[in-house]
Amino acid sequence: MAAARFWDLFRIGPVEIATHRDRYGRTAHVAACTAPGCDWSADYLNRFAAELAARTHRCAPR
Repeated sequence: MAAARFWDLFRIGPVEIATHRDRYGRTAHVAACTAPGCDWSADYLNRFAAELAARTHRCAPR
């Protein structure tokens, strides 16, 4: 059985925030917009930074 890749999921508007392990084994946090046509996502080493990015994100779908 495979380990969960993402845990501690949280949603702020259309942006989901999750915790995961990066390729160096560090705990990292990802913020990704789930709105159709918006391909924005970013990795952060700090949960607060991911939440701040989610709160200030404005979708610009193409």
